[in-house]
Amino acid sequence: GLEAVDRAIAELRPDSFKGYTVGDNTNKQLARHPWRMDDEKLLYPFYEKLVKAGLVNVCVHKGLYPYSTTKRFPELVQYADVRDVGKAAKDWPQLNFVIYHSGFRFTGGEWANGWEQFEKTGRIDWVTDLSEIPAKYGVKNVYGDLGQIFAQSTIAEPRLCAAMLGQLIKGLGADHVVWGTDAVWTGAPQWQIEALRRLEIPEEMQKKYGYTPLGAADGPVKTAIFGNNSARL
Repeated sequence: GLEAVDRAIAELRPDSFKGYTVGDNTNKQLARHPWRMDDEKLLYPFYEKLVKAGLVNVCVHKGLYPYSTTKRFPELVQYADVRDVGKAAKDWPQLNFVIYHSGFRFTGGEWANGWEQFEKTGRIDWVTDLSEIPAKYGVKNVYGDLGQIFAQSTIAEPRLCAAMLGQLIKGLGADHVVWGTDAVWTGAPQWQIEALRRLEIPEEMQKKYGYTPLGAADGPVKTAIFGNNSARL
């Protein structure tokens, strides 16, 4: 694997690398080689190569692991959640860790489970855990991506979408949430763009949980999410 990294850096000159900690995410029954982001023996030599090459962005697929998938592949849950993000981010402050889907678990029509969990506990697997990493580990290099998570939640249960954005912005910062659409799965992204332009966190939710407003369509928060944060990265 490290030899492949060397070749990629030399020949392709990438701006970032992306990985799937569950192994073969599309064919989980074939996932014989799951890994953790904080595995010092396996991953830290990879991070070291990136730093030496001047690469700073590490994108990692997390979440999209509903209860139905958990029942079929319970052994992979520990790799699908975000328990391994904090230590890696703290040990490698030179790198930016962009967590795809922000660890949102309840895909595949299970949005109702996510909303039920939030109503009962004020938490959402594993978005809440991700948003708490900066405070727990004292880091500023963890980013949350909205691909797939936004498309599924804003249509099915916009209150859940608003809650997730509130948590991510509160915990990671508005400058650490990046736009994504997963357009290959959900079609042309213009409708998602319009949805975020119009979305606001309900005032009741803002007051209860301390979330800040998303603001105007062309305001600083949405402008940062739509493009400025990714441009900076």
